[in-house]
Parts: sequence; structure tokens; C-alpha cells
Amino acid sequence: MSEKSREFWRWREYRYTMPDMDWHDTKVVTAGVDIGSVGSKAVVMLDGELYSFAAMRTGGESEETAIKVMNWALEETELKTENVPYVVGTGYGRVNVPFAKRTITEIACHARGAHYIYGPTVRTVLDIGGQDCKAIRCDEKGKVMSFLMNDKCAAGTGRGLEVFADLIRVPIEELGKTSLDVEDEPPPVSNTCVIFAKAESLALLRQGLSREKVAAAYHLAMVNRIIDLLTRVGIEKDFVVTGGVAKNTGIVSRLERNLGIKPLEPKLDPILAGAMGAALFAKALYEKEIGLR
Repeated sequence: MSEKSREFWRWREYRYTMPDMDWHDTKVVTAGVDIGSVGSKAVVMLDGELYSFAAMRTGGESEETAIKVMNWALEETELKTENVPYVVGTGYGRVNVPFAKRTITEIACHARGAHYIYGPTVRTVLDIGGQDCKAIRCDEKGKVMSFLMNDKCAAGTGRGLEVFADLIRVPIEELGKTSLDVEDEPPPVSNTCVIFAKAESLALLRQGLSREKVAAAYHLAMVNRIIDLLTRVGIEKDFVVTGGVAKNTGIVSRLERNLGIKPLEPKLDPILAGAMGAALFAKALYEKEIGLR
């Protein structure tokens, strides 16, 4: 692929199966499928422990994507979707998971999944999705106490970063690191609209600013928008970040610096939080259905 035609926004799709686990020996097999606006994830759990997962880009049809991502998560397991007795759908396209017995909001699932990934001390969860950003307060059991969501614009979201990666010709996985390669923070670009932010960033590039400086200005604008949301919901330790943007060091390090709070380090892939929470809800619902609870 030529540099001119390269899609810098395109993030890597992936899957994994835990090598030392055997579903034949388990009592309860459950799954969660998180159909996001940009990315879709499927998680399979054995007795409430992560067994296999897959993450891929959401296609034009949510139902087709749900089938594909679930099949991919099961690819090396010898399991079929019909062998999983309880599946919960969540995310933007949760109503389009044809094999789900139940749908649960991504707010509840991210809080529950964050507790699984980071531990029971979590009280504030920031989920930066493809087209929205959610600040969630939860208790010691991962139950949602309050939340706020910004879904009015792609500014401050994963999709906004994808647009920006193509603009400055930096692979999206390297974008956060690139934004930190500056001696001093520049003034932020607009954080009210991704179109304005893109226009301002393009103007800065034409003025001769380096890609690193422009990336820093864009990341700082995102962080300022996110902090406004977090401040309104109220930040309580421990604080964590879920979703794909949790892997962006430019966002996470600036949040730490500007909030004065260090987010916890994830024990598992934070992009899976919603699907993990859905799979944990599925376990509880299935056990109740068959009389184990």
C-alpha cells in the first residue's frame, strides 16, 4: 500500500483464547457482545473468568458484525454460539445481537467490566467510545450510582482521533506517543466540534507547526473536554479509563497531569470492558434462571 493511500485511522483487529483453560470442565459458559459505533467486541467467560475474546471494526450491519465477532471469539475453542447458554448484548447496536437473550446498557456493563479489569476499589469510570464519552460513578460492587454522557459531537471520542490520525498521517496506535514528543504544551485547538478542530489543526500544519505540536494541541483539547465531563459527574478515587482510547498515552498521561489523579493500570485489555460486563451479567442471569442463585 502506498503512503498516499494508507488508512492511518485503521486500528488492528485481534482475538485471543486463554491457552490453559478448558470449557469442557466448566459449569457456566456465558458471553457478552458489545456492538459499538466504531468497534465491536465479544467476550466468552467460563465460570466468570475470561476465556476468549475478539475485537473488530463495526461494519455497516450491526447484526452481521455481532455474528462475525462472536464467531471469531469462538474460533479456536471448538465451541459454537448455540453452545453458549446465555449471551447479553450491549453497546450502540445491542438490540441487533440476534442470539442475545438480554440487552443491558453500556453504562452498566462498563461499570461492571471495569471492576473485573481493575478491581473493586474503582469508583469513577471514564469510557471513551467511538462516538461518545461517558463518566460513570459506581459503588464497590460495580453498580452505577450516577453518570453523564457527551454524545453531541465526535470531539473527545475515538472517532475524532481516527479523523485526526488521517489528517496528520500518523498511525492511530502511535498518535498518543507522537503528541507527547513536545517540549512544551501548545494552546489547544477547539474542543466543541471535531470539524472545527480538524480545520484548526490543518491551519496549524500549513503554518509550519510540526505534527507533534499539532497532535499535542488536539489531545489537549480532548482532555479539556473530558475533564469538564468528569468534573460535572464528580471524580472519586479510584479512577480508571475503559475503551480503546485507554491505550492512548497522550490522553491518559494528560488526564493524570491535569486532574492530579493517576488512573489505575489495567490488568486486562480495557477495550473489552463493556463486553466483559455483559458476560458477567449473563452469568448472574443464567444462574438465576437455572436456580443456582
